[in-house]
Amino acid sequence: MKYVLVTGGVVSGLGKGVTASSVGVVLKACGLRVTSIKIDPYLNTDAGTMSPFEHGEVFVLDDGGEVDLDLGNYERFLDVRLTRDNNITTGKIYQSVLEKERKGDYLGKTVQVVPHITDAIKDWIESVAAIPVDGKVGPADVCVIELGGTVGDIESMPFIEALRQLFFSTGPDNFCLIHVSLVPVLGVVGEQKTKPTQHSVRELRALGLTPHFLACRSAQPLLENTKQKLSQFCHVSAANILNIHDVPNIWHVPLLLRNQNAHEAILKQLALLRVAIPPNLQEWTNRAETFDSLTSSVKIAMVGKYVGLTDSYLSVVKALLHACIACLLKPSIEWIAASDLEDESAKLTPEVHSKAWETLRNAACVLIPGGFGDRGVKGMILAAKYARENKVPYLGICLGMQISVIEISRSILGWKGANSTEFDEHAPNPVVIFMPEGSRTHMGSTMRLGSRRTLLQSADCITAKLYHNPEYVDERHRHRYEVNPEVVEHLEKTGLRFVGKDESGQRMEVLELPSHPFYVGVQFHPEYKSRPGKPSALFLGLILAATGQLEAYVKTHQNGSI
Repeated sequence: MKYVLVTGGVVSGLGKGVTASSVGVVLKACGLRVTSIKIDPYLNTDAGTMSPFEHGEVFVLDDGGEVDLDLGNYERFLDVRLTRDNNITTGKIYQSVLEKERKGDYLGKTVQVVPHITDAIKDWIESVAAIPVDGKVGPADVCVIELGGTVGDIESMPFIEALRQLFFSTGPDNFCLIHVSLVPVLGVVGEQKTKPTQHSVRELRALGLTPHFLACRSAQPLLENTKQKLSQFCHVSAANILNIHDVPNIWHVPLLLRNQNAHEAILKQLALLRVAIPPNLQEWTNRAETFDSLTSSVKIAMVGKYVGLTDSYLSVVKALLHACIACLLKPSIEWIAASDLEDESAKLTPEVHSKAWETLRNAACVLIPGGFGDRGVKGMILAAKYARENKVPYLGICLGMQISVIEISRSILGWKGANSTEFDEHAPNPVVIFMPEGSRTHMGSTMRLGSRRTLLQSADCITAKLYHNPEYVDERHRHRYEVNPEVVEHLEKTGLRFVGKDESGQRMEVLELPSHPFYVGVQFHPEYKSRPGKPSALFLGLILAATGQLEAYVKTHQNGSI
């Protein structure tokens, strides 16, 4: 196995994930099979219990793993399906070592960070790297490992030591280290400063790892004298100093790497030049250039709870982007804090309330994404009602679907007490209830998680037509509450149709309003499987409906061909 390790220095948030994904894309374009691992040095076992404000969205995998959002980047860029074990955390490592210690596997020895924790990290990396994630048989050629945080963090130390040992044991031809660093420009002088990178590399080398490549993040392309200075002081050849300067969209990053012949240098370091082919990135080039040239846009009202941090809805934003580009449009996402639509907001902050409603009314479609807790629920219900009554294309995901059920129960059935038991345990009309096998006492991994099959009840529904499959869809879930099966009959009398159910027929997975141009609610999260060039069917449907193209699209694809 060949390993490419991506570390970061100076500051966090430099784009290590995009850099690691882009390196994978270029190597894949050279004919190699690529897998990836993300190391998160935090003590949480996984990302499942973290607030979106703290760490961005929680990305869900097919096997139900709740992982860091960077794994979403890997899946989208490399078009692979990762497992929960592709995300290593300090919590997972310590948990596995402590379980062994309790069983007596260490034969009475004193359990220490070195060698026991570091050995566990190495064993985990080597075993996970061998798992195929591209649908083919046998291990990949290259494993790209991203080490989260910045070099020098106390939390990262056991991982740095384990990776140093891995480098030593695998040999120089099987290991390549790329260090992502910042080259800032300070003040009016405009000089590109190399000192932060020098310090970062010095710290990395003091820990026993010497980078083969520097991936320098900067606003403008690096000057030649900056490269020479970095080469001289960081002990990295000038040819191996890669510049990832700001670009119009992230799809340009693999192209930047290719244009700097990064693939050749990495392949040379890994002794893979003989087996690789020249990189074919024509599809990537077309996509990046198409996006840059688009002039028309579509306004999408995103009504959510965590709109202050867009990373909270990263996969939804990417899925909208993929769908819009397929329609040759730029997404213009109008973020609306759900609580700003509520009546209380009209009293406390009338200007904010007025602006939120104006934004909603000017949008071509409405999307309510998933979320937890009761904050903003009243505003979401108002947004769903607005979209339903005014025939505005609507997509409700997870909580967004439950909001639709609550709204229709209240507005059409006249059940004023209709609610989810998540928000009101004693609701007189519990139309959304706690799922039977969930845990009320534990938070982590206790939801309905991962890829599940939804059986479609009618080949004539819009969902079946968009998925080009009249029988079923396989999508990923992450929820604790679901539609109460006892109220389904009443709800369907309003014209609502539950066109997708699970294999037991008791769980409502997809709802549609046939009398509406596009009104769809899904209990699953279609955004997790959206890919550049292969947009999620329901997101594509939303954008097509918003731009008046849905009917023509469905007619064109009636024969089932895509």
